Amino acid sequence: MTMALNINKMDTGKKVGLFVLSAVALAVLPFLVGGLLGNSWVRIVDFALLYVMLALGLNIVVGFAGLLDLGFIAFYAVGAYTFALLGSPHFGLHLPFYISIPLGAVVAAFCGILLGTPVLRLKGDYLAIVTLGFGEIVRIFMNNLNTPINITNGPQGINLIDPIKVGGVSLGDTMELFGLSFHSVYLYYYLFLVLTVGVVIMAWRLQHSRIGRAWVALREDDIAAAAMGINIRNIKLLAFALGALSGGVAGGLFASFQGFVSPESFSLLESIMILAMIVLGGMGHIPGVILGAVVLTIAPEILREVIGPLQMKTFGKMLIDPENARMLLFGLAMVVMMLVRPEGMWPSKRRKAEFRDDREAAGQKG
Repeated sequence: MTMALNINKMDTGKKVGLFVLSAVALAVLPFLVGGLLGNSWVRIVDFALLYVMLALGLNIVVGFAGLLDLGFIAFYAVGAYTFALLGSPHFGLHLPFYISIPLGAVVAAFCGILLGTPVLRLKGDYLAIVTLGFGEIVRIFMNNLNTPINITNGPQGINLIDPIKVGGVSLGDTMELFGLSFHSVYLYYYLFLVLTVGVVIMAWRLQHSRIGRAWVALREDDIAAAAMGINIRNIKLLAFALGALSGGVAGGLFASFQGFVSPESFSLLESIMILAMIVLGGMGHIPGVILGAVVLTIAPEILREVIGPLQMKTFGKMLIDPENARMLLFGLAMVVMMLVRPEGMWPSKRRKAEFRDDREAAGQKG
C-alpha cells in the first residue's frame, strides 16, 4: 500500500511538473515566435487558438455525439456578426466585450437549437446535407441583409469594430509594461489562450460527465441508447447548443481581432477545414483535436512560404500558382494520412483499438 501511495505521488508530481512546464512554454511562446519569425507568425498562432476553440466545439457535435455537421461555420458567423453589430459604428452601439461576447455565444447556442430541432430524426448523409444547407443559408443571409433595412451591410461587411478593452486597456494598441513593449497580437494571444483553456476544461468535464457518456451511447447506437432511457431528443439538442456556444465565442473574438467581418470569411471551405482538423487529429480525443487544429492552421502557412521560392529556385519561374499548389499538397497530405493512419494523428485508446480491430478483421477476410 505504501508503494502504491509513493507511485501515486510520483504520478502527481509528474503531472504538476508537466503542467508548470506547459504553462511556461505557452507564456513565452509569442516572444519566441515573434523574435524568430516576426509578429505575422504570432498572428497565425492567434488564429490557431481560435481554430482550437472551433474544433473543440465541433468535436462535441461530431466526436462526442456522432452527429455529422457540415455547417458549423454558421455559429462562428453568428458570434462574429453579433459582436460586430454591438461593437461598431454600424448601429452606433459600443457595448463592452463582456456583454457582446456572451450575448453572441447565447445567440449562437439558440441557433444551434434551431438547427437541431428539425433534424432530430436525421443521421449520416442526410444530416450532413441539412447542416451544410444551414451554413450556406446563414452566409447568404449575411450577404443580403442590407435591404430594405441595412442590418449586416451586405457583401461590404462591417468594419471599424471595437477592439476588446480589459481594465481600460485596449488590446488593439501596443502596451508598455515593465519596460517591455507588447504588440496587439501578443495581448490578444494571452486573451485567446485563457479562453481556449476554458473551452478545453469545459470539453474535458463534459466528456467525463453523465452527459458525455450519454453522447458516446448516442454515437455508438442511438436505438440502444433510447432503450436504456436516454432522452435522445434533449441530448442531441444539448450537443448542438454547446458546440454552437463555443463557435459563438470564437466568432466574437475573431470580429474584435480582425476589426472587420464579411460573409466571405464564413464559407463552406471553413466548415470543411474545421471538420478536417477533428478527423486528422483524432475524433473525440481532446488532445488530438487540439493537435489537428494547430497543424492544419500552421502547416498551410508554412507551405505558402515555401512553394513560391522553391519554384523560382528550381524552374526560374512560377509554374503553379502558390495558392493552388498549397491546396494541392495539403489535399494530397490529407489523402495519404487517411490511408496510412485513418484514426488520426493522436487518437484515443478506444478509437485506436476500434481501427486495429477493423484492420485485423479485414485481414482475416482477405
